[in-house]
Amino acid sequence: MVRPFSDLKPSRPLIRPTAVAAGAAVLALAVVAWHQGREPLPVPLPAGVQPAKAPAPPQQTAWVTPLRKQCDRPDQSLRQRLTTLQRNLPSQMRRVSIDPSNYGERTPRDAYGNSVDITPSLVVLHETVYGIGSAINTFTTHHPHDHDQVSYHLLIGEDGQVVETLDPAKRAFGAGYSAFKGRWDVTNPNMDGSVNNFALHLSLETPLDGEDDGPRHSGYTGLQYDALAVVLANWMRRYRIPMDHITTHRYVDLGAARADPRSFDWSALQVRLAALGALC
Repeated sequence: MVRPFSDLKPSRPLIRPTAVAAGAAVLALAVVAWHQGREPLPVPLPAGVQPAKAPAPPQQTAWVTPLRKQCDRPDQSLRQRLTTLQRNLPSQMRRVSIDPSNYGERTPRDAYGNSVDITPSLVVLHETVYGIGSAINTFTTHHPHDHDQVSYHLLIGEDGQVVETLDPAKRAFGAGYSAFKGRWDVTNPNMDGSVNNFALHLSLETPLDGEDDGPRHSGYTGLQYDALAVVLANWMRRYRIPMDHITTHRYVDLGAARADPRSFDWSALQVRLAALGALC
């Protein structure tokens, strides 16, 4: 997990040395579950030879989305606020260039030569655990070893600021040993598959009382839910992602080691997505 800066909290500087050190320690453990290594270059098969079938992921419990279809938009003031935010997002979004060691290209063929659809079709929600500055610091640092490489496409700070750290066309290293609804892409024959090749990864900045491994914290701000809804509505429309393909790191993680995003309020997201007409 990783995280954005907080301009609204002077007592919480952009990058605190203790938080960075602690965050690095947590990330060192966590990214083992996130990143599946560099992929070897695909080897063309001889004419007439069919590619081998990629192994299927282990079975998971079925994902049941907490979101529901909703076509009414009773809160007009909320709709007006969110549509204004949606209109201003392109100009107000902060963009950060991260180190190339922390992301890859979406690959249209798996490690066995099979064609795979690389259109983003899944959104995985995360939390940073430490501040957004710590996350950005991690992403912009060169990591020569696979187990240290990590990234998300987008971060949302406690103050609602949206930070794009990776173009959605690229593959973020956000969830390593992972699958969703019976799908993963095996892009390295020496490793298990993951959802990274077809997923978008978004992380919410964790509140200060959540900078630990406890089961819960005080939750995310209304400004974060506003920005999250706007970003998700845009992605849902752009990539035709259905609402039941918005899920959590906790669910997709096959290693049962992740719990994020903790204390997530699905009802807060529901009312905002409905106001934007994204659930109808």
